[in-house]
Amino acid sequence: MKIPIRTLAFLLLLAATTASRTYAQPADKVVTNAWVWTVDQEQPVAEAIAILDGKILAVASAEHIRQHIGPDTRVIDAGGKLILPGFIDNHTHFTNGGFQLQSIDLRHAQTEKEFAGLIREWAERNPGQWITGGIWDHDNFPGGNLPTRQLIDPYTPETPVFVRRYDGHMGLVNTYTLRMAGITRETPDPPGGQIVRDPETGEPTGILRNAAMDLVTRLIPEETMDDLLDATRLALEEARRNGVTGIHDMASPDDLRAYQQLHKNGELTTRVYAILPFPRWEHLAETGIQAPFGDDFVRVGGLKAMADGSLGSSTALFFEPYTSDPATHGLPSDVLGDGRLEAWAMAADKAGLQPVIHAIGDSANSRILDLYERIIRENPERDRRLRIEHAQHIHPKDFKRFAELGVIASVHPFHAIDDGRWAEGRIGHERCKTTYAFRSFLDAGAVMSFGSDWTVAPLNPLLTIYAAVNRRTLDGNHPGGWFPEQKITVEEAIRAHTLVSAYSAYDEERLGSITPGKLADFVILSDNILEIDPARIKDVTVEMTVVGGRVVYSKNRD
Repeated sequence: MKIPIRTLAFLLLLAATTASRTYAQPADKVVTNAWVWTVDQEQPVAEAIAILDGKILAVASAEHIRQHIGPDTRVIDAGGKLILPGFIDNHTHFTNGGFQLQSIDLRHAQTEKEFAGLIREWAERNPGQWITGGIWDHDNFPGGNLPTRQLIDPYTPETPVFVRRYDGHMGLVNTYTLRMAGITRETPDPPGGQIVRDPETGEPTGILRNAAMDLVTRLIPEETMDDLLDATRLALEEARRNGVTGIHDMASPDDLRAYQQLHKNGELTTRVYAILPFPRWEHLAETGIQAPFGDDFVRVGGLKAMADGSLGSSTALFFEPYTSDPATHGLPSDVLGDGRLEAWAMAADKAGLQPVIHAIGDSANSRILDLYERIIRENPERDRRLRIEHAQHIHPKDFKRFAELGVIASVHPFHAIDDGRWAEGRIGHERCKTTYAFRSFLDAGAVMSFGSDWTVAPLNPLLTIYAAVNRRTLDGNHPGGWFPEQKITVEEAIRAHTLVSAYSAYDEERLGSITPGKLADFVILSDNILEIDPARIKDVTVEMTVVGGRVVYSKNRD
């Protein structure tokens, strides 16, 4: 018979709370009357937390923690609510998220007419200014057709437009922007990219895939540092509200400068592991930086590159052709295709830096596993923590390889309930059996961490957990779960979004569990996601976010 979690928790707490009643050091803060799920196997549950100098002083029963209350201790009554370690998001585009909050939002446009209408309204409010952002989803449209420049040209005759699909691997431009970029029917596809053309006329439709987007993005005026700071502040507000106390950010050097400035100002309320573009590896290596380098708030050492595109843009790289378009297997990135990625990764790993490589299609994942196997075989032994970002579509032969090589599957479960609306149309039923295969990773013994991929998905860890546990697609067509055999438990999902995400950035000794000596990062939730119907997790909210013992967000609390 399975023992209820709350009963088990009480028994474990009773066993753990055997401390003597000798002098206890007064704490700065005490959080009591709580249901603390620590994600620490040595002491999984507690009733209260004592905090001193930004770190966890003690985790125990309310009676024991009462000994740490002194005359200057602030006591927070959690009202019997669930406390979890602060959520660590393993993959964000954080500053871009702040800019997206300021930009046009096309994500929920349900028809081409609605899409065009939103562009028209934005252009009228901001005449002549670049229209960027967008995060549109053509799979919302009846028929699922890609938008074209003709759809928006009447409303933007002299307004430059570049709006991305929500996965970031495809964008739409209008005719005005094509002319600015000098893109015509004669313009060749760049390596790793595609200019989508009308099959009858050969003229560009306005859709640019992967590296082809660079033909336009280089024309967009660069943001100032003040712009970056303002956008990052908006993103930090979003993180606080959602209980995100740490991020692994796919950052640019300018983003890193913004984080450093905000940290200096005392405004940084989320810990940052900045993962820089792979071509920057020599700059880090020349200074002797190894992963992880930095302080408690800003660290560097990871390097990001892409092996392929995305499923939604049909640029993820597969062994077999797309079901929806048998003429293509997807697109390898330019750096995978020309050998630069392998050379970079071998050299950067030897320098003590951490390769963090995006791979979505089964072929792309397999090729990166091959690369990592070579790195492990040929480079000196070290604690390298190699990562594959997204790890979405895995050939059955490769789950064990993740485990055997120690490669971290850095996955983003919200994509499963989003892409699950249409993924079988792209690649067929059989390949989808090992798509977003969270159970298969864990059963194979692989290390799996969680994140959002914001702005591709919402910056809300509770939606991430909901997706992994329920697998109910957003269209409501799979109430029992899309490929339900790939569901995982709530406990497993919490661990992947806290302690394992900390591990994937060399941070498990400081973060990821509510353990004495670790930094005091935790959240209080409105409902106990360990006890409620898992289908309700999507409606749970964060009531308080604490970073380093500091309350950085409080909803209806003192």
